[in-house]
Amino acid sequence: MPYLDTSVLVAALTTEANTGRMQEWLAAQRADDLAISAWVVTEFSAALSIKVRTGAIDGVRRSVALAAFAQLSSASFRMLPVTGATFRSAARCTDQARLGLRAGDALHLAIVMDEGLVLATLDKRLAEAGAALGVPTDLL
Repeated sequence: MPYLDTSVLVAALTTEANTGRMQEWLAAQRADDLAISAWVVTEFSAALSIKVRTGAIDGVRRSVALAAFAQLSSASFRMLPVTGATFRSAARCTDQARLGLRAGDALHLAIVMDEGLVLATLDKRLAEAGAALGVPTDLL
């Protein structure tokens, strides 16, 4: 089962270079065969706030993207919890200093490892770190 990194959803639900490709990729997936985590909810909202602050989108577009994300989340995604054990797994990922993992990316990798999923991402550095840790990754 693919676990969607936030980068996939931000690209699909806002206007970016990969928007069309990510929308097509999502449409080709089985609705009940995609997972996200509670961390993706936070990170998605934060990414939209950054886009508002930088002028990439306005408040109306942010609201539209959030509504689309909420609809997709309830209709199509398996929502995975983030627990204390998940944070400890993420800490073990960041122990690999050579990978240069940020805390949020380590959390995504820990979720994927703990659940036995495949990471779907647009983030090349995250995909490389995942591969180095033995995490199945799909760099979209």
